[in-house]
Amino acid sequence: MSAIPELLAPRVPALRPVAASRAVVGRILAVAIPAAFWFAPFGMNPKIQHVIAVTLFMIVSWITHAMDHAIAGLLGCFLYWALHLVAFPVAFSGFSEPTPWFLFGAMLFGMMASKTGLARRIAYLVMLRIGSTYSRLLLGLIVSNFLLTFVAPSGIARVILMATIALGLIEAFGLDLKSNVARGMFVILTYTTGIFDKVVIAGAAAITARGLIESVGHVEVLWSRWLLAFLPISVLTILIAWRYTLRSYPPEKPALPGGSAILREELRLMGPWSSAEKKAAALIAIAVALWMTDFLHHISPAMIGLGVGLLAAIPGIGVLETNDLKKVNYLPIFFTAAAICMGNVLMATRTLDFLTAEIVAWLQPLVVNSFTASLVLYWSGCVYHVFLGDEVGMLGTSIPIMMKFAHAHGLNPLFAGMIWTFSAGGRIFVYQSAVLVVGYSYGSFTAKDMFRVGVFFTLVESILLLVFAPLYWPLIGIGY
Repeated sequence: MSAIPELLAPRVPALRPVAASRAVVGRILAVAIPAAFWFAPFGMNPKIQHVIAVTLFMIVSWITHAMDHAIAGLLGCFLYWALHLVAFPVAFSGFSEPTPWFLFGAMLFGMMASKTGLARRIAYLVMLRIGSTYSRLLLGLIVSNFLLTFVAPSGIARVILMATIALGLIEAFGLDLKSNVARGMFVILTYTTGIFDKVVIAGAAAITARGLIESVGHVEVLWSRWLLAFLPISVLTILIAWRYTLRSYPPEKPALPGGSAILREELRLMGPWSSAEKKAAALIAIAVALWMTDFLHHISPAMIGLGVGLLAAIPGIGVLETNDLKKVNYLPIFFTAAAICMGNVLMATRTLDFLTAEIVAWLQPLVVNSFTASLVLYWSGCVYHVFLGDEVGMLGTSIPIMMKFAHAHGLNPLFAGMIWTFSAGGRIFVYQSAVLVVGYSYGSFTAKDMFRVGVFFTLVESILLLVFAPLYWPLIGIGY
């Protein structure tokens, strides 16, 4: 099986000059645009103007990737405080909310599944049950990717995990990374990972969105109801993705040489279920069971996620050690917390009211019923995502405004927030998600492939949403 670092090596250096020049331009814009706005004679409330200026620094930094997203977010929080726009408890309030710590718990889940080999075993077992022809293997990969959303909530981790499995299958087919088999596998696994992260409250984007919908929209967001609402769309997305890939990337070989024996051999090499795998499976099963029944006990999904994640690090109970926790990348947690801080500052200074009136007033005549609301909100989110590439930043900056808009115009905040969150899954350019960048870095598919797949699925998902949001969601308590 080919090693991931070897495949990454040829492409990463080629991307560095472009990234470096964009970062330099981004740093200039991240200073120039906020400074110009700070001193511009707009005649608005000075505090609101200055809060917007600091917020622009964060947004421009995130759009242009001028620096790490977490660093830009922390700097913005610091500037809110240091420039006396808000007090420290407000400027850094996002760190005391459950959302970033929910993300931390989800990261521990992914670490458990990866360290023990549980995620990989599940993927092979699923594919073994589905079949060994290329068509069946492709369906098995997509289904495994969806199921692993519950086990490994990190989109990047899932792409790397599924890529490792795909590389082994491509090698077994006797093909290279530019073959239709490889291109089809990589492009669809990469793209659907971003969609699955929105239909389950698992990835950083959905976790961030859920926290903001609850805190700003003042509505309960149940993990189980979210899953149930998007379940028909998820099933249809899996089937459509499977058929689309088979048609767009017809395989050079119809079946895996050696058949299912290859998959059985991989499972044999993994050996019997280890004690660590069993513990990880039990802990994750407890969390999923509690999430799926939260309509009965109403325990916060964040409390469940963080609690079970921490159990995994307790000696004798879990499978993680102190050294494992030292390897966790805490920057996404800081980024998520900073995005929430920004929303809280905008609310505390009444800047959010100003932005709502100025920015989304044009939506009012278009959002007249559940059908038009579904289309307008979804496509507005897709367009906004083009300019603010990072999906967590896109949701963190816009959901507070959407929640205010929903309250002001009689919309159900949960209905609007779920559609807006789902719109972050509609992407046509590689830069719009770190998950896409990781999948693209393997060198199997091109930016043109991603654009073509992105356009198709953005249209398909909007049609599915147009059917299920107005007609099915009210049946499960999510009315317009």
